Amino acid sequence: MSGVNTFVEIAVIGSGPGGALTAALLAEAGKEVVILEKGAHLPLTSCEPFTIAEMTQKYSHGGITVAMGRPAVSYIEGGSVGGGSEVNSGLYHRTPSDIIDEWVKKFEIKNLTYEKLIPIFKKNEIDLTISYVPSGQLPKASLKLHEGAQKLGWNSIEVPRWFRYESDGCGVKQSMTETFIPRAIKAGAEVISYTKINKVSPKPGGWLLTGWKTVGLDFTPFELLANKIFVCTGATATPALLRRSGLSSLAGKNLHMHPSIKIVAKFPEKVNHVGMGVPVHQVKEFSPRYSMGCSISSPPYLSLAMMDVKGGQEIVDSHWSNMAIYYAMTTGGRGFVNPLPLFKDPLVRYKFTSSEVVDILDALVDLARCLFAAGATEIYPAVQNSRQIRSVDEMIAFRNELEADQLNLMTIHLFSSCPMGENRQNTVVNSFGALHDHDGIYINDCSIIPTALGVNPQGTVMALARRNVEHFLGEE
Repeated sequence: MSGVNTFVEIAVIGSGPGGALTAALLAEAGKEVVILEKGAHLPLTSCEPFTIAEMTQKYSHGGITVAMGRPAVSYIEGGSVGGGSEVNSGLYHRTPSDIIDEWVKKFEIKNLTYEKLIPIFKKNEIDLTISYVPSGQLPKASLKLHEGAQKLGWNSIEVPRWFRYESDGCGVKQSMTETFIPRAIKAGAEVISYTKINKVSPKPGGWLLTGWKTVGLDFTPFELLANKIFVCTGATATPALLRRSGLSSLAGKNLHMHPSIKIVAKFPEKVNHVGMGVPVHQVKEFSPRYSMGCSISSPPYLSLAMMDVKGGQEIVDSHWSNMAIYYAMTTGGRGFVNPLPLFKDPLVRYKFTSSEVVDILDALVDLARCLFAAGATEIYPAVQNSRQIRSVDEMIAFRNELEADQLNLMTIHLFSSCPMGENRQNTVVNSFGALHDHDGIYINDCSIIPTALGVNPQGTVMALARRNVEHFLGEE
């Protein structure tokens, strides 16, 4: 399906967790649905996870994207069918109840409470087979963080994942290409990949979507007419599309992230091996100000994390099986997404207050404290001009030397660029994702989350998406 004058009942732009779930539920309700995705439609098994091949195939811009600021924040977004669910760790949290209460008060969201979300959480948890790692298979590097937290008396938890385990203990991550995309197709939805929508325009009876299809270096103009559209392209692309289309002046002015800073730790014993997989422990003692976790620690990722250490590659080559990467995740800062004339991708800027920079530095020290408590003999903070640190006192002294520009921050959690609610001063869509002042257009992705959560956001993305679709179908 493509071409001028082709008409569909509902077009879903974007196929990440919000878009895939939206398309599946709408198609299963009998709606005619087309899913438009800028990237390729690849199976989860098309490449090894957390590899250079995966970055090339499934990340936007090959995984190299930066929000400008002091310090800058590099960020990762999925770029294929399934979006971020194809490349992330699949860790799952429900939305914290106190965060929901704060949203309702500040953004005036109707009919939203934690208790009302519980049945929605449960439906998604069944569909995604939210599971804990089978006994005896917890990664040693992950357990090290837990051990350090326990010695300090800090709150540490094991986080479940979107994972389906077989009786033999083997499992498969439940990304969108494993779950809601096949369900949408089975219910009659069509997926059109390699198709980027650049603008949407209101027309009598619906919306005109214009963009292009890409095959290699060839670009073919693409147009589609739809009665209604759901925009689900993520925290940067969704506000950029709305702004290019002249539909919302507030879109993109409230971007939030979970900026994270990393430390590589070396232990006396082996804590890492090829195929170690995804660490699942997180330290929540200081949440929501900041929390801590363990990252993917394959040798290529260790090499990247040690780039700013003199002789870092030699250390990785000799000791990688005793090393792992840990992170401290904060909730501070605010960003802005601005489309640029003649450029297909927007400019993203991110700003921190001085107290938010202090949060990052304090988080770095406490992460070091936890790792030394776990038995680390040396650590390497992921900052410019980094060096070997052998004690908490050394870490505190090093922290006092650091300037904001030296911090190498990154994130895979972006949201809040088009907040939901009835307060027209600070929201882009209403309490159920409908764009203010326009009929037949809905936003149903991470951009409608009003503020930073302090936990992995995709459980919230999918809960709000299901809530909005159920409300939409109830009004049809």
